[in-house]
Amino acid sequence: MVGEAGTAAQALARIPALRPDVAILDVRLPDGEGVSVCRDVRSAVSPPPACLMLTSYSDDEALFGAIMAGAAGYLLKQVAGMDLVDAVRTVAAGGSLLDPRATTLVLERLRTGEQATDPRYEALSPQERRILGLIADGLTNRQIGTQMHLAEKTVKNYVSSLLHKLGFARRTEAAVYVTELRRSGLGHRG
Repeated sequence: MVGEAGTAAQALARIPALRPDVAILDVRLPDGEGVSVCRDVRSAVSPPPACLMLTSYSDDEALFGAIMAGAAGYLLKQVAGMDLVDAVRTVAAGGSLLDPRATTLVLERLRTGEQATDPRYEALSPQERRILGLIADGLTNRQIGTQMHLAEKTVKNYVSSLLHKLGFARRTEAAVYVTELRRSGLGHRG
């Protein structure tokens, strides 16, 4: 073990600095989600660490998100100590710990074009989704206001609301989130 983090922000700072072979991430963190951390560090660190997701529950949507983020494994927290050690060794060696049934389900969803839903994204209003897309396109609050015929202060309020709903502190995090949704084909422009 080379490091430990209790929050998404700490993990996003420490993983690139420490460059572990394997990052064990809790799906739910106090300030965000392990799946987002996995996606972000895998795109920021070269070579990317293998991400092993730990969760208290078995949920197809969370598993789908983990696979789309590039996680190499997905384990329930009830895993025995030696099984966790074996899991780390497996993913460090380039193996995968994804249930074949779940992987088949994900591939089928991709083939049929079924959209995965992120409950956070679904919680956004249509206006917040449009603004989120424009943030990802690099527009400032003023530019968004001009384009959408809204006051800059109104845009600022929408941005604060959508950041809160998504669990992000900064608009750059929201931009990365949308970019990843677009890249994976799960999000759409605007």
